[in-house]
Amino acid sequence: MKLKFAKRMSYIKASEIREILKVTEQDDIISFAGGLPAPELFPIDEINEVNQIVLKEAGTKALQYTTTEGYAPLREWIANRMNDGLGTSFDKDNILITHGSQQGLDLSGKVFLDDGDIVLCESPTYLAAISAFKSYGCDFIEIPTDEDGMNMKVLEDILSTVQNIKPIYVIPTFQNPTGRTWSLERRKKLAELSARYGIAVVEDNPYGELRFEGEFLPSVKSFDKEGNILCTGSFSKIFCPGFRIGWIAGDKEIIRKYVLVKQGTDLQCNTIAQMTIAEYLKRYDIDKHIDKIVEVYKRRRDIAIQCIEHYFPEEIKFTNPKGGLFTWIELPKGISARDVLIKCIEQKIAFVPGGSFYPTNNKENTFRINFSNMPEEKIEKGLIILSEVIKEFIKESK
Repeated sequence: MKLKFAKRMSYIKASEIREILKVTEQDDIISFAGGLPAPELFPIDEINEVNQIVLKEAGTKALQYTTTEGYAPLREWIANRMNDGLGTSFDKDNILITHGSQQGLDLSGKVFLDDGDIVLCESPTYLAAISAFKSYGCDFIEIPTDEDGMNMKVLEDILSTVQNIKPIYVIPTFQNPTGRTWSLERRKKLAELSARYGIAVVEDNPYGELRFEGEFLPSVKSFDKEGNILCTGSFSKIFCPGFRIGWIAGDKEIIRKYVLVKQGTDLQCNTIAQMTIAEYLKRYDIDKHIDKIVEVYKRRRDIAIQCIEHYFPEEIKFTNPKGGLFTWIELPKGISARDVLIKCIEQKIAFVPGGSFYPTNNKENTFRINFSNMPEEKIEKGLIILSEVIKEFIKESK
């Protein structure tokens, strides 16, 4: 019997990262693919202790339903953290707890998008955001992006001439996939354009606290005069991803709309996970924990960049991120990163080809490297092998 499915099912494709991760589950694979935190940094003992405290002192509450908005003490902590670090002025009612920042993107599609609407995004951009928005029948326009972020002149030209633009989706700090960080001037300009044209901005910020050098920059939201800008965050990269606890923050009237659509999706996020995180934050120094993460990731970033500089052919281009989890590689034109990946998988090396990060204009000669998850010796070994494969492709292309 043939079933009739929703049209959106034709928009939804298997995530390339998820398919690659199936291969990386093999113990002998050196994976630069998924944006996985280093598991040896998870505070397992502390979580075990705190979890027992929560169950002993408030077990019936921890195992019960809670409000869709989320556990109030955790929302208060998030609001204060964002105010201190990103220059916002939130209270708990500006915060909705979500299943990772990814659910915040999906809910944004539900709140803003109809069939045929347009999402503006960086080029390239986060592939799971592309998947989340695409399921609502939207189209994309990619805005050229350089070392300082999205090209504001091109953005303004499009805003002034194109109809049916709904959200602008951006990752201004340690962008996925490129690792780039927007300049202060472009953050201010985006907020200005959002206000002038009445366009929502979804500012995704899962990596912002993982800074290796340089000064923290205020969020785009901190320059918002009209309440048009929303921002996401997550405990996945600074604590542990398995709890799947993130948030979306913004104007209270808009957040109430997000609450309505979340109620129709899953009612609420895991109560005990929220309470455990809140109790951990009360008893332990999260900044000290983040410092440990940053120390390890910076060391791994340094080794990755040194290997690329030393072993890779001079024809390639790459980014040198000041934080986050990723660097971005550009091969000479005509060389497909997907073909390179096939050869690398044969030698037990994995990464994510760059074409998946472009919703409309695939650049198949690019790929993303993650440096957070592999130990230092495997980073060097893997990048040496990868460099040899790339050299062979360049040699054959001449």
